[in-house]
This record gives sequence, C-alpha cells and structure tokens, in this order.
Amino acid sequence: MVYFKKMAVIGVGLIGGSLARVLREKKAVGEVVGIGRGEANLKRGVELGVLDSYTTDAKKGVEGADLVFIATPVCSIPQVVAEIAPHLSKGCIVTDGGSVKEYVVAACEPLMPEGTWFVGGHPIAGTEHSGVEASFSTLYQGRRCIVTPTGNTDPAALEKVVELWKVAGSNVPLMDPVQHDLVVAAISHLPHMVAYSLVNAVDGYDRFGGDLLSFSAGGFRDFTRIASSDPVMWRDIALTNKEAILEMMDFFSGYLEKLRGLVAAEDAEGLRTFFLNSKQKRDAIL
Repeated sequence: MVYFKKMAVIGVGLIGGSLARVLREKKAVGEVVGIGRGEANLKRGVELGVLDSYTTDAKKGVEGADLVFIATPVCSIPQVVAEIAPHLSKGCIVTDGGSVKEYVVAACEPLMPEGTWFVGGHPIAGTEHSGVEASFSTLYQGRRCIVTPTGNTDPAALEKVVELWKVAGSNVPLMDPVQHDLVVAAISHLPHMVAYSLVNAVDGYDRFGGDLLSFSAGGFRDFTRIASSDPVMWRDIALTNKEAILEMMDFFSGYLEKLRGLVAAEDAEGLRTFFLNSKQKRDAIL
C-alpha cells in the first residue's frame, strides 16, 4: 500500500478533509498539515483529528511534504502551485481535486520544479455542504476518481496517485484531460447549471405574487439540492470549462424544446414514450 510521510492539504473542506480522514484511518499517511486562510476552520480540523497541525502560510506548510493535495476553487489552483513550487521537496507529488482538468493540468505542469510532479485528479463525490466539519472518511467509498495523466506525467507518480485513491475506496479510471472535461460537463456541470437555473426561475416567477419557493416540497428540494453548493467553486467551473458546458447546455435545450413540443401538441403517446425512456435509463444506473 502507498505511504506518504507528510501530506499537505491546501483547502481543508469537504474534499480535502475527507481525503485526509480516510488516509489517516488507513494509515497511508504519517503527518497531515492543513493549509488555508480560515484559521477557525483549520483549528477545528485539528480538534476533529483531521489534521496534525495547520498554517496559513502555504510556502511553509508544504516544506518536507511528499504529497500535496490542492482542494481549492479551480481558478485558484495554478496560483497555488506557482506559490508553493519553489518550496517543494525533491520527489514531491502535487495533485488536486478540481472538477476541470484541461485548464488546471495545462497551467500547473510547467510550474513544477525538476524532480517534482503534478498529477491531475478529480474525485466524483461530494455533498452540498462545505468546511472541515462536513468531511467524512467514507465520502469516496465506491465512487470514481478520474486521474488525468498526460505525456509529461511521471509513471511512478501516476501509480502513487492512483493507489492513494484506491486506498480511499474509489475506482480510478484514467482519462485524457479534454475527454474528462466533456464527460463531467454532462454528468456534473450541466445538472448544477439546471438546478441553479430552476431555483432562480421559480423564485423570479411572479405572475401570482408571493414567494413560490415557500411552497416547495420534497421533489423540488431533492432536485435542486445541488444548488446549495459553493457559488465560488461553481463560478470557477463555469469559467474554466466554458466550451464543454455550453455544448451540453445547448444539447439539453434541444430535449427541453422537444418535450415542450409534446406538451403543446397534447401528444399523450409521445409524452409517455419520452418519460418511459428517461425512467428506464435512470433506473438502470441505480
């Protein structure tokens, strides 16, 4: 089993905190230092046993680490790597949990000093909650973590990153960064765009006056749960995976327009077929 003497986690929230928890439980890491700007959150990480120590100075925090995990909003990841790069020890592996990979990998690989490596990763797991108190060790159990090597990726570093996610309980497919971004635009980014739009649409509909959202029940709340996700994180995702998200939004709009046509035409059989097809596809993935 892979073992890291010192792990530095930059961004100790749900994603970073959960990885630290499970690697500690599995005894795959010796020391965990948390790095961030919110000192209260970092202190809580120590109190909960997620961290051994913390610092608000990223340059200091990564000294001597053989693994650095970056779990900050996507747009900030290259800035973080640029800041810590001169302070990395020989042999250190830097990986991340960002939901966009082409932008991150292309920006970060050239920043790495000789003898250190960046390996892009994306655990497809999460909740709408944030902060270290939201973290839990089974977050990645049975989930996928896509790892996105390039022609520049060191084979030994890649093997270690794959192994650490397996220790966390994940299935670990390898994928080209561009392909990754198209896949997650469909399965993750589009659903979030739809959920955010639906909440805003219902809230903005004032034909009858009053607060329509106050009447929402289980179905609406279940469907829009992900609209409670971190707005900064999703702002960055929309900015850095723009083309793939626009492609999926346009494709989705075609299906919504088709459904609108069936409703307008009172096409009972067409509606039944449309809904049945969706039900069968949804049931098959459960």
